[in-house]
Amino acid sequence: MFSRFLDCFRPQDETNKIVDRKKLIKSESSGVADQKKPIRSESRSESSGVADHGYSMIMASSYIPKERKSRPLGEDAHFLCQENSTFGLADGVGGWFKKGIDSGEYARQLMNNSLMLILNQEAKGAVNLKRVLQKAFSMTKSKGSSTALIVTLKDHSLYALNVGDCGFMLYRDNQCVFRSPSQQRHFNIPYQLGNSKSSDGPSIAKEIVVPVRLGDIVVAGTDGLFDNVFEYEIEAVLRATTNDDDKSCVGELAVIIAEYASAKSCDKSFESPFSKASKLAGGKHLGGKIDDVSVIVAKII
Repeated sequence: MFSRFLDCFRPQDETNKIVDRKKLIKSESSGVADQKKPIRSESRSESSGVADHGYSMIMASSYIPKERKSRPLGEDAHFLCQENSTFGLADGVGGWFKKGIDSGEYARQLMNNSLMLILNQEAKGAVNLKRVLQKAFSMTKSKGSSTALIVTLKDHSLYALNVGDCGFMLYRDNQCVFRSPSQQRHFNIPYQLGNSKSSDGPSIAKEIVVPVRLGDIVVAGTDGLFDNVFEYEIEAVLRATTNDDDKSCVGELAVIIAEYASAKSCDKSFESPFSKASKLAGGKHLGGKIDDVSVIVAKII
């Protein structure tokens, strides 16, 4: 069913580039997605862990870096921490490449530092996002800059801290009931953490609190997702889901949504979310925006 859904939208020249999703779903321990070698697509799923005094989240992720020999790992980074019902995303700002800097290194170090702090210094069910982001920021010494999003589940609500244009959507009964706002100075110029004078600090981060219910689905991603896929398209993917196994379901959804976003990014013939935003800013871009795509799917259980 999922393959048939994708085939309805997939550009023909992208069909052979997308990896068989059945080979991608695998169970791993908590941590940052494996980025030791070039990959087209990857999925991670985590076993269930219970947040103190509330619900728990089962999570999975998929990462498809943009094909480029100079930066085979891409510029996105993310982590899943089931023990503390927390996940994070970062997107290195590509403009640094003109100065010979791989901002993906900054994003990966920021996410690794965040994960280590959450595992070693934060109590289960009581992650202090401000403290984590501030300390992770101060520990990150790589050149470049990145956007950042960290989300944790406490009691019956999602708490998020966001800098830039990563984001998340909350789906209930296959309908989007919440979408986090983006932080941009101008079109395609997001707020960003970094060590340069032009970068921002953690104090700029926007705090978000969203109540959740059992069965809710959280879909989070970098701008490679949100620039290419509309909310209603993800709703269609969710409606097509018939898998009752929570663990394999979120893993499959993460891969399907990431593959779909990657395929749409290469389609030059449709009005994408990015092209609509471009027109509002006075531009003339048509089609998707080719970029790294990171997707995290979580289910409230």
